[in-house]
Amino acid sequence: MQRTREADPDYFHKVVDCQWACPAHTPVPEYIRLIAEGRYSDAYMINWTSNVFPGVLGRTCDRPCEPACRRGRVEDEPVAICRLKRVAADNKGDVLARMPEPAGERNGKRVALVGAGPASLTVARDLATLGYELVLYDAEAKAGGFIRSQIPRFRLPEEVIDEEVGFVTRLGGVELRLGQRVDSLKGLLDEGYDAVFVGSGAPRGRDLDLPGRQEAAANIHIGIDWLASVSFGHIEKIGRRVIVLGGGNTAMDCCRTSRRLGGEDVKVIVRSGFDE
Repeated sequence: MQRTREADPDYFHKVVDCQWACPAHTPVPEYIRLIAEGRYSDAYMINWTSNVFPGVLGRTCDRPCEPACRRGRVEDEPVAICRLKRVAADNKGDVLARMPEPAGERNGKRVALVGAGPASLTVARDLATLGYELVLYDAEAKAGGFIRSQIPRFRLPEEVIDEEVGFVTRLGGVELRLGQRVDSLKGLLDEGYDAVFVGSGAPRGRDLDLPGRQEAAANIHIGIDWLASVSFGHIEKIGRRVIVLGGGNTAMDCCRTSRRLGGEDVKVIVRSGFDE
């Protein structure tokens, strides 16, 4: 039998299937034990260390951890890991005092972060406490990126976004330049930054160039763009009969939103088989 590779963190991740399946390798058993003990704030902080936005992910994550859950080998359903993350977020106490303290002194390095969505906010969370001076640019009036503009409010309330984005922006050394679109990376570099992180571009949909697409353009919408228009109040109604092409998260958000905006006959058409 081989010795346990104590110096290799991946070994410990791999022996816990759900933790290894999680892209952030969140220690799932640890925070579920804390929830079982009623220690919601402790469970939330375990999550925050790994994935920054537990309240958001508890409502929207694709939960790759659950198909890997060992309980699925002996029961019909895995542990509801994603929803338990939401339980911790919704039942936590005031955790603001438990967030990292601002850096005692700056290290003299300035970093520009293009886009104020989850990617840039995660970078800001990790660098702020190390003494970096961070400037976040975003074309929108509020930080949050995709999670604020494309995920419907019935799935993700805005107060959850505000709270978790606020945990990052309060860390110190973080300057928000909202409503300011970056059109030139050269212009940005000319401002003397030591590094630039580009974390923009997630809210981009895919079109289908099929016969009749241009002739029917007035009644055809790209899912991601349409959800943003609903979120910002530009669209308040839709026709009675709606067809949604695709079966992923965006498609499900579109069909559920269509029903809320007046769609009576909403059909989802997916290329793959039902089991997929």
